[in-house]
Amino acid sequence: MFSDVMEDYLKAIYVLQAETGPPVSTSAIAEYLDKTPPTVTSMIGKLEDHSLVDREKYKGVELTTEGETVALEVIRHHRLLETYLTEHLDYSWSEVHEEADRLEHHISEEFEKRVAAALDYPEVDPHGDPIPGADLAPLEDDDSARLTEFEPSDHVVVSRVSDRDDEELAYLEDAGIVPGTELEITAVAPFGMITIKTPSGTEQSLPESVARSVRVTPVVDAEQ
Repeated sequence: MFSDVMEDYLKAIYVLQAETGPPVSTSAIAEYLDKTPPTVTSMIGKLEDHSLVDREKYKGVELTTEGETVALEVIRHHRLLETYLTEHLDYSWSEVHEEADRLEHHISEEFEKRVAAALDYPEVDPHGDPIPGADLAPLEDDDSARLTEFEPSDHVVVSRVSDRDDEELAYLEDAGIVPGTELEITAVAPFGMITIKTPSGTEQSLPESVARSVRVTPVVDAEQ
């Protein structure tokens, strides 16, 4: 058994590895978890002592096989809980992240199995993030890219939205920018503002910081 804090670090490292590849720097972990670099360095030492990470001096850390398995179990709990809260307890997708953070460390394997069954074994959570399987096999890379990587006149479909910022999620939900929604990029300003059109014909201008949290896939042969 590992502490809640240790599991939080392993989950963060897994997510960051998926985004940028290993090794993950101390500064990136500190920013993700809103911790000071010395605090992160201290915890990395503890994770290394438990053979959960490999550390490369001046470069960062990478999860070991055991560390990855622990991270995947926590992520599975988190994303199943987010899904259950939205589908059965009427939570908004902008409200579930913190609730799932509090609960993910404390549910039993039996509870996890019953939640998965009650949800009919979902493959993604409300934000479009894949839910690890019960076998905790590593998640496969998807073919999505950040919204900021596309150009005017491109048509894309929202596949995933980062759940790290509740205010951003509420804003995106109000704007109709949710997984499965097709968008047309109508303008990209030099200073980073991206304007998109939703299926209702409504245009929304997103700051680059918000647009970066939206992952999309291109629509092939979309009508221009």
